[in-house]
Amino acid sequence: MKQRVFTITENAPLTERVSLLRLRGDCSEIQRPGQFVDLALPGFFLRRPFSVCDWTGDELRLVYEQAGRGTASLRDLPAGEKLDLLTGLGNGFDLSRAGDAPLLVGGGSGVSPLLGLARRLRKQGLRPHVILGFGRAEDIFLTEDFYCLGLTPTVTTEDGSFGIRGLVTAAMDVPHSFLYACGPLGMLRAVSEKSPAPGQLSLDARMGCGFGACMGCSIRTVNGPKRVCKDGPVFDKEELLWDD
Repeated sequence: MKQRVFTITENAPLTERVSLLRLRGDCSEIQRPGQFVDLALPGFFLRRPFSVCDWTGDELRLVYEQAGRGTASLRDLPAGEKLDLLTGLGNGFDLSRAGDAPLLVGGGSGVSPLLGLARRLRKQGLRPHVILGFGRAEDIFLTEDFYCLGLTPTVTTEDGSFGIRGLVTAAMDVPHSFLYACGPLGMLRAVSEKSPAPGQLSLDARMGCGFGACMGCSIRTVNGPKRVCKDGPVFDKEELLWDD
């Protein structure tokens, strides 16, 4: 973990509630897709965690959804503004376990970290199958970025306004060697139970500190309590316990 200062180069809306933040700075601490950064917002005491969407050289891309006063204020920050970040937080996806036919499944804002994962799987010579789930056509984002990687994502919408009607599980009947997934907890449980393959899931949780000190994001696992920020956010799907 390193504290770094980044400069905003772009802050633009992707949908009504989702925006793309491009930052320039030292990305050397980011080693794996699925890691996150903790961002200090001007005027707010607690930092905000954001999954790393992608990074190349000294450019960092974050995708964020407006969910409260903090992210609403983030939307107003212009290019040239400097932000304080803790980088290289959390444990990311293990690319060495992908096999020859990995499956990537993302729902809503959970689509974001799958882009960086897809880019690095492509660099390994793999062509992952990608499923992206949204509520409606107006909520879709980042699909063009997957096309730029030479991938054709399968898109589902709950209302059927684009792609396959239904949830991401409706499109999961494809052979795969390993599952990578990120999204809401209910979706993660459903895709975990649907997939016969081993896999890793990236969890979302409220984090107080972002580096394991406050214990506020603890979850139950087969190996006892774990902290999403420090021990995750990526966990083996076989390790997780689902509360009924």
